[in-house]
Amino acid sequence: MSNTHRWGIAAAGFLMQIALGAVYAWSVFVNPLIARFGWTRSQVTLAFTICIFFLGIGAFFGGQWLNAKGPRAVTITAALLYGLGVFFAGWSNIGLWWLYLTYGVIGGTGIGLGYIVPIAVLVKWFPDRRGLITGIAVGGFGAGALVTAPIAARLIKDPSIGVLSTFKYLGIAYLAVVILAGMFMHLPAEGWRPEGWTPSATQARQRAARDYTLAESLRTWQWWALWLTLFLNVTAGISLISQESPMFQKFAGVTAIVAGSMVGIVSIGNSVGRIFWAWVSDSITRRWTFITMFLLQVVLFWILPALTGVTILMVVSFVILMCYGGGFGTMPAFAADYFGSKNVGPIYGLMLTAWGFASAFGPLLLANTLKSSGGYVSGLHIIAVILVVSTILPILVRPPQEQGAQPARESIKATT
Repeated sequence: MSNTHRWGIAAAGFLMQIALGAVYAWSVFVNPLIARFGWTRSQVTLAFTICIFFLGIGAFFGGQWLNAKGPRAVTITAALLYGLGVFFAGWSNIGLWWLYLTYGVIGGTGIGLGYIVPIAVLVKWFPDRRGLITGIAVGGFGAGALVTAPIAARLIKDPSIGVLSTFKYLGIAYLAVVILAGMFMHLPAEGWRPEGWTPSATQARQRAARDYTLAESLRTWQWWALWLTLFLNVTAGISLISQESPMFQKFAGVTAIVAGSMVGIVSIGNSVGRIFWAWVSDSITRRWTFITMFLLQVVLFWILPALTGVTILMVVSFVILMCYGGGFGTMPAFAADYFGSKNVGPIYGLMLTAWGFASAFGPLLLANTLKSSGGYVSGLHIIAVILVVSTILPILVRPPQEQGAQPARESIKATT
C-alpha cells in the first residue's frame, strides 16, 4: 500500500474521533439540565462519569473483538450504540435514571468501542512513527468539544429546540459520521511495513523484545504502572473538563454562551496536546514526557483558582488540557513499546479502564468539594498535590526485561 493510502486511513480515523470526542462538551449540558429538572450538580455530573466509565469497558471489549473480527464490525456497532444512546437521551424527562442508561451506559459503551479502532489500526500502519500516529489517532477526540460545544450551546438556548432536542439532533449526526469514517478502517497485511524503513537503535531499545498477549502483559508490574500513570493524568484533566463551563462562568463572570465558546476554544488544547506530546515522546521518551506533563500541571492547578481574566483563564486551561490529551496521545505508544503492537488493541483497551475509574474519582471529587466548600479552590489544590505524587511512577517505570530475549518483532522484519 502507498504512503498516501495509510495517511488517508489516518484522516478517516481523525474524523471518527472528532464525533466520538463530542462527549467532552458535556459541561455545556450541566447548567441547562439543572435548570430544567432541578437535579443537583453531582447528579448531572454522574451521567458524564458513567459515560466515561463504560467508555473504558467498551474499549477493552472493542480491542478484543477487533482482533477477532476486524475493525469495521466494531465500528458499525459503536456508531449504533453511541448515536442511539445520545438520541434517546432526548427523552430524559422520563427520569434521571434514563439519562444514566442512554447517555451513560449505552452511549459510553459505543464511544469506547469506536475509540480503540483508529488506535489499533494505525499503530500497525505506522511502525515508523508510533508516537506521532497514536497522537493523531486520538487527536480528533480532543477536538470533539471544539466542534460540539458552541453548536450545542446555541441549540440549547434556542427556545424552539432546548436541551432535550439537542441530544436528538446530535445523536443522529454522531451515528452518520462514525459509520462513514469507519468504512475506511482496515488492517494492513500480516508482515507489512513501510518500504525501506529500518528502526533505529534507539527505537529498538525502547520497544518490546516480543509481542505480549494480554494475559502476559498483566503479569508484569509495568502494565499496572502504566495503568496507574494514565489514571492519575486523567483524574486531573477530566476534573476540569467536567466543570469547565460553570467554572468559567464563576471565575470570569461570563454568560453561558460565552462559556460554551470558551470550552470549545480550550478544547483545542486537548487535541493539540495529543499530537504535540506524542510527537515529543518520540524524542525524549514516553517516561520523560509524562514527568514533564505532571510537573507542569502541578503549577497550573495550584494557580487556577486565583485567575479571573478570560484570556489567562483560557491559556492555563488550554495547557492543562494539552497535558490531559498528551496522556492519551502518548500512552498507546507507551503500551506498544513495552508489549508489542500485535495485541495493542486489547492491551491498551483494558488499560483505558483507568479512564473510567478516573472519571468516577476526579469529577466527583471536584463536584463534592464544591458542594462542601462552596468553591473550587480546595478541589483544585487537592488535584495539584495528587499530581506531585504521580511524578514518581514515570520516574520508576522501565521496559519489561526477559532472559534470552530476542530482538523486537519490528527489528526482525525490517532487517529480513
